[in-house]
Parts: sequence; structure tokens; C-alpha cells
Amino acid sequence: MELEEYILGHISPEDDYLYRLYRATNTQLLRPRMASGHLQGCFLKMITGMIAPRRVLEIGTYSGYSALCMAAGMPLGGEVLTFEINDEQEDFTRPWLEGAPYAARVRMVIGDVFALLPEMGLVFDMAFIDANKRDYAEYYALVMRHIRPGGYILADNTLWDGHVTDPAYDRDAQTLGIRRFNDIVAADERVEKVILPLRDGLTLIRVKESPDANS
Repeated sequence: MELEEYILGHISPEDDYLYRLYRATNTQLLRPRMASGHLQGCFLKMITGMIAPRRVLEIGTYSGYSALCMAAGMPLGGEVLTFEINDEQEDFTRPWLEGAPYAARVRMVIGDVFALLPEMGLVFDMAFIDANKRDYAEYYALVMRHIRPGGYILADNTLWDGHVTDPAYDRDAQTLGIRRFNDIVAADERVEKVILPLRDGLTLIRVKESPDANS
């Protein structure tokens, strides 16, 4: 905790809108730890600025913090398309997205991404997976069908509080979902990948650009 406070004191400050959103997330929602928070938000904004994607896919909106961080780093005219399956989340999240300084760069869709995304016929430059851990492998397969060669995929919570290496969680469905995802990505020769020990683990994946990369 002391090291985390040190880190937060030595990175770019959280802007006022995101600070208020994070505070509201912690006071009004269950499981506020699901929100990305300032440290990861800084990383998402910076990596989005480096990649400069025109279209970003997010699976798992929750309170909208991560979507807004990515939107803040995007070029003008870019869009974050963020899917949230829990319709009860919409009343909290949509007003925060629509009231943001970069609201024009975020589009929230309520519903099942597995059913809705294939019908849209979209290709993305970057994707962020942060939804049901049991389904991470399936999200990955879906995203790989919609990401361009050379595109990037980020997946949150891939160390899962260290449970991925703890035998005590060998029957936990969420832990098993994360382990399966990690194993699939590790063996996938179509991509380059690295797991960053940021917060709860963040995997950064780059789809190779070779002609046979997606064969």
C-alpha cells in the first residue's frame, strides 16, 4: 500500500471528472474495485495515445472509468465502442459517459457482445477485455475475429490476486477462466504478448502483421 501511494504521487494527476466518477463508483456501486482506477487509467490513456487507434472495442463497461481514460487518449474522430451486459448498470454509467469532456468518442452498447458484435461488421485497432473472467477465452476468440493485423488487445485481471498460481483456487470458476485464457494466449503464435504486474495483472497483446498470422 505504501508503494502504491508512492507511485500515485509520482504519476500524472487524475483529472477532476475522473476523480468524481471514481468517487461516485466507490460510494454508489457494489464491487467498486472493478473500476480501473487512477494508475491503470493513466496507463490506458497513455497506451491509447501511443497506438492512436481510430476504433477501440471494450468488453465490460462497468462505471465507464476505463472507457473514458481510453477516449481521453484517442485522436479526434476516434471511438470507443464499449459493451456492458448488465442493463442495471446503464442508469449509473450512461450519464457519466455522456457528461464527459470526450463524450463524443464513447458509444455504450447494452447487451451480449457475442450476439451483437458479429452483426456490426466492424474492425478494431485496439481492444480491452475486462468482463466475466469465466469467458475470457471466448472473448479473446471473438476479439481476434475483429482486430486488424498489427492491432492490440489488453486484458485486465490476468493475475487474479495471485490465484492463477495458487492450488487453493483449482476449483474456482473465475480463476480457471483466467488460467485458460493465459494458456491460450501463451500458446498463440499469431500474437506477441507480455503480462504486466500492474494492479491485478494486465496482459498486453499485439497481433502479428504477417500475411499468414490469422490463418
